[in-house]
Amino acid sequence: MKKIWVSVVIMFLLLFISFEILNESSLILASVSFSFKVWKENIFPSLFPFFVLSEILVYFGFIEFVSELFKRVMNFLFKVKGECAFILIMSLVSGFPSHAKYTKELYQKGFIDEKEATKMLTFTHFSNPLFVLGTVSVLFLNNKEVGVLILLCHYLGNFIIGLLIRNYHPSSPSLESFSLHRAILKMHEARISRKESFGEMILHALTHAIDTLLMILGTVTLFLVLTTILNHVFSFSSYTQSILNGFIEMTQGLKYVSLLTIPLKLKAILSVMILSFGGFSVHMQIANILSDTPISYFPFLTARLFHAFLSSFLLFLFFDIWTYFL
Repeated sequence: MKKIWVSVVIMFLLLFISFEILNESSLILASVSFSFKVWKENIFPSLFPFFVLSEILVYFGFIEFVSELFKRVMNFLFKVKGECAFILIMSLVSGFPSHAKYTKELYQKGFIDEKEATKMLTFTHFSNPLFVLGTVSVLFLNNKEVGVLILLCHYLGNFIIGLLIRNYHPSSPSLESFSLHRAILKMHEARISRKESFGEMILHALTHAIDTLLMILGTVTLFLVLTTILNHVFSFSSYTQSILNGFIEMTQGLKYVSLLTIPLKLKAILSVMILSFGGFSVHMQIANILSDTPISYFPFLTARLFHAFLSSFLLFLFFDIWTYFL
């Protein structure tokens, strides 16, 4: 009987959403247009080059190269394999949800196991630096200096999480000393061992990049439509609306935060909190990327909740000092 009621509730919600889409078609169309604009101007330009580049780097042995170079550093700091340096480096420059894609690639290629993949997901959730320094700081907050502090606190929060969970499924320490010659040799051996041609690899990279980016577009659009319906149905205060929207769809929440009539410090705290959590839209993207793997999502969710608290606390501590010297 309980399962029947669940089905009835789900059907009622779906019909209600359908009615709202038809009844408020102008608001929904504006929301869809905004999602496409965000995807076209921010997500696609920032992620597409790195998605393709990562495939090319893997083809030419970059994983083996950075593994050899950074294996002692990665093991000393986070107690993970050297291959995980690839995820960390690429995630730093490209931003989420790319870290899930890189983690999945290394897992499927056998470089890391399920627990190592789960561990890496928890502390490589970096926002794209161009998005933070451009869209968030300049366009939304109109203050580039505060944008730099938001980025630093967001990054620092990730690294602290990585250090706190370093003893979860620790990798064996490497006893070999640093060797650039050995790194280059492993890179070369990996490159010549690839079975697919360069043309096949490029086609594979383009196909995977476009498929992933279209999935991201669809997810962002879906969650923006849902937040638009929630904002129309419920009379939230502007503060509640900003935070709720941010935890559902990050970009819209950040936009609403910037419009609040509150001090810049509080805007920055709320912004870094939303960025560090990522929004359930980003979480859904990551869950979709990992759907055909046994990599666990729950530790990632737990880490994001802690990351949101930690990064906002760091910004609260450093904001006055940062703005005083700038």
